[in-house]
Amino acid sequence: MTAWNHDFIQQLSSLPMGQLDLHFGLSTMPTWPNAMGLNALKNSLPIANSSIPEFVCQSDIAESALYYEQVIQQHNIIPTRPNSWHDLFNGLIWLQFPQTKRLLNQQHVEDIQQFGLSPRTHRRNNLTHFDECGVIITYRSEDTFAKLIAGLQQHQWHKVLVENRQYWGNELNCFMFGHANLEMLLQPFIGLTGKFLALEVDSHFATMPYAEQLTLLDKILFDSIQSRDLFSINKPLSPLPLLGIPNVCSANQDPAFYANTDYFRPKPLSKLLLK
Repeated sequence: MTAWNHDFIQQLSSLPMGQLDLHFGLSTMPTWPNAMGLNALKNSLPIANSSIPEFVCQSDIAESALYYEQVIQQHNIIPTRPNSWHDLFNGLIWLQFPQTKRLLNQQHVEDIQQFGLSPRTHRRNNLTHFDECGVIITYRSEDTFAKLIAGLQQHQWHKVLVENRQYWGNELNCFMFGHANLEMLLQPFIGLTGKFLALEVDSHFATMPYAEQLTLLDKILFDSIQSRDLFSINKPLSPLPLLGIPNVCSANQDPAFYANTDYFRPKPLSKLLLK
């Protein structure tokens, strides 16, 4: 009988899965953690977890006219389907970025209250894109690395991901925020693309323990979204071919991997001319 976490274990060499396993130990769990397991993980966190709602099995929640985000906000619970990678990864993001996830939920509900459920507002579309497919790229606060981030935004894939590969894991770091990204990375495929947001950090960030990096990132991300009303602006996120990120996919160790322009697409000329 195949273990529940077989696909996850098969991808442990991938940076995002390795980070999750180091932090939560999914590879050693005998069965699906589900809502009960997520609550146990929450209660074991060394940081204050009062901002994280209770995880509740979807089958234990009475039918309601409330939308998913409203259920979280009004009842302080996160409906969680059993044996669902999508919902498990969503829960693990809550455990890593509780302030930011709470803020995203708050902004969803604000827009629902003001504009109704349908049509979805521009801000809610951006919130959903980040929640499902978001990638956080941190860069050290120096002009060299700010230029590399600009290069990513201009689709200079080879320059940033191959020619400057030595900076990844040091001055440049990747954190998966989108839980749909994580689910798809269980069985990665060419074409898998996320939406990245770049955050500036100091020179000490790369040497911090992973748990401390998460705590700091959650604060920086929360402040950035709130102070700028980030997801109300036009196109706050930029596309990023996930399998091109160093240490996410073993195949990308070969520079020839990046020659696939159907995946690593150049920036359209019209958009380059607008810069």
